[in-house]
Parts: sequence; C-alpha cells; structure tokens
Amino acid sequence: MRNIYAATGLAAIALAVAACGSSSSSGTNAAATSTPAAQNTAAAAGSGPVLATKTINGTKVLTNSKGYVLYWFAPDTSTSSKCTGSCATYWPPVTGPVSAGLGMTGTLGTITRSDGVKQATYDGHPLYTFAGDSAPGQAKGNGVNESGGLWYEMTASGALPAGVAKASTPASAPAAQPTATATAKSGGYGY
Repeated sequence: MRNIYAATGLAAIALAVAACGSSSSSGTNAAATSTPAAQNTAAAAGSGPVLATKTINGTKVLTNSKGYVLYWFAPDTSTSSKCTGSCATYWPPVTGPVSAGLGMTGTLGTITRSDGVKQATYDGHPLYTFAGDSAPGQAKGNGVNESGGLWYEMTASGALPAGVAKASTPASAPAAQPTATATAKSGGYGY
C-alpha cells in the first residue's frame, strides 16, 4: 500500500515540475521577442522590470520603475548600441527584457550588446538612464551632445522630442537619426 502512495506522490511531483517548466519556458520566449507594449501589458507580470510613463516638462516620457527618465542615443541602430566603455558608465544601459506599464504603445524588445548583456529597446531604440539625473523626474540628459552623438529622452509615443528635426534617412533605416538643434547641450559630464 505504501508503494502505491509513494508512486502516486512521485507522479504528482513529476507533473508539477513539468507544468512549471513549460510555463516558464513560454514566458521566457515571449519576453525575448519584440512585442507591442499594449499587448505586453497584461502578460508582463513576470518578464522583467516594468517601465512607466511620466509627463516631464510637458512631454510624456518613459521611465524606469524608480521614475528615472529613459534615453536613446542617436548613433545607435535597432540592432546595436554604440555606447560602450566609459560611455556606458555615464549612460547605463537598461538591461532587458522589460515589461510595459500603462501608457506605453510602442514595441518592446532587446538587443545583445558587445559584452553579451541584453539591453531593452523601445520602438527599435536601445534604452539608457543618465548618471546626471540624481532624482526621479529629472531629464538633464535630454539634448546632450556627448560620446559621439546626441541623447534624447524616450517619448512614450516613440516620436522625436519637440523641436528636433529628422535627418533624411533611407526608407529602410530602422530609426530616424536626428540632427543637432540649437537647444542641444554640449560639453563634459558636468551635472
């Protein structure tokens, strides 16, 4: 009789382990692919930190879960980050995958950086925070010209910030490369 109970118990454990393995496997695959944020919101509970939106200086921008503004770097492409080495010290990459919060309508995804780390993307733009933002809700990195290019806050709509002109790019280009504006900040990393 004990053997029957033991066999039944082992079978139940095996089924539970198999069920857990299949559900976590599908969650991992879903998080690694690019999906529209609006579709990702409901199922995103276990797929990484949740991004949010916040209106700062009249613009609805993406923030991390702590309320820090997220940025994108003009020289990046939808498949690679051009911010490496000391650049990544001042502009830490947002590791991915991430989940969509309320108000996000763009597409979330990830790229693999040259160091092998997965970096979160939004509408094809690799995402970063800025070391110069010392508190949530600051956007001191917006319009900064450093590390070989311009940095911009990531708008929730994925559009370029107001006043930034789009450079002409081929129709097959993954993301618009903005031109410098008179409002672009320049110089060292003086916060």
